[in-house]
Amino acid sequence: MRLGVLDIGSNTVHLLVVDAHRGARPLPAYSHKEELRLTEHLDERNELSAEGIERLGEFVEEALRIAEDKGVENFLAFATSAVREAANGEHVLDQINDRCGVHIEVLSGSDEARLTFLAVRRWFGWSSGRLLAFDIGGGSLEIAAGVDEEPDVAVSLPLGAGRLTRDWFGADPPTADEVRNLRRHVRAEIARTVGGIVRYGEPNRAVATSKTFKQLARIAGAAPTNDGLYVSRSLSRQDMADWAVKLTTMSAAERAGLSGVSDGRALQLAAGAIVAHATMDLFEVDRLEVCPWALREGVILRRLDMLPGRLDVTPR
Repeated sequence: MRLGVLDIGSNTVHLLVVDAHRGARPLPAYSHKEELRLTEHLDERNELSAEGIERLGEFVEEALRIAEDKGVENFLAFATSAVREAANGEHVLDQINDRCGVHIEVLSGSDEARLTFLAVRRWFGWSSGRLLAFDIGGGSLEIAAGVDEEPDVAVSLPLGAGRLTRDWFGADPPTADEVRNLRRHVRAEIARTVGGIVRYGEPNRAVATSKTFKQLARIAGAAPTNDGLYVSRSLSRQDMADWAVKLTTMSAAERAGLSGVSDGRALQLAAGAIVAHATMDLFEVDRLEVCPWALREGVILRRLDMLPGRLDVTPR
């Protein structure tokens, strides 16, 4: 089956076309994305602006045309925190549906954490034991832990890199007071969740997903993306502590000059680094392994799991 998945994230809107069938690894066939940064289109009433709605509608129309051209048989669309938490989010989705004729499912924060965890589990396998997974998006931070494909606990916090940059930083680079205040806020929010997660047991493997963690690992010395999916990549707590300080003293333009950092993500990378360091520190994780699969792959895998199938035990 050729499956099209439209991921409406807080930073990036991404259409991924994959060739897949139940029990097999999804094979990417085509990718089309744009950094709409929907969190920046939220006004003082926390409503998505007319411009943001128009740009999103244009992308969805384009994605549907591409999906048809690529022979997509099954199309899924989902939205995360920027649309979920917008005061006019339901109205936005109604407008997109009227304009494009596509149903967009809004994932809850816990759904995001669970589906991301599923992708991490499938990537690393059962031999990884108890997993602890972190994902920093544009609007939220997801944390999940467990020994099965369904995590024991899944938490979503409003600590996305884009959201925090918009709400807490006014200068570029941020002032020392802005950094100190954000750091205090982030650590207080995360600390409230630690006890409820670690009580299930110490993880055998701690994992990071998302573009923010991938870029942080890259500037700390991890292999570049073009080395392939199967190259081991990781991020140490000490490196993260160093970069959490360095990035807050750099302008967005200076961050964009770092290896592996895109122009669109450079502005929010300092806030992302503060969140990344806080998670590693408060959960006492010395090293995170970077997983190339995340929420989008989790959605694909769950959809494939729902396909009809049969158990063939005929001797051959």
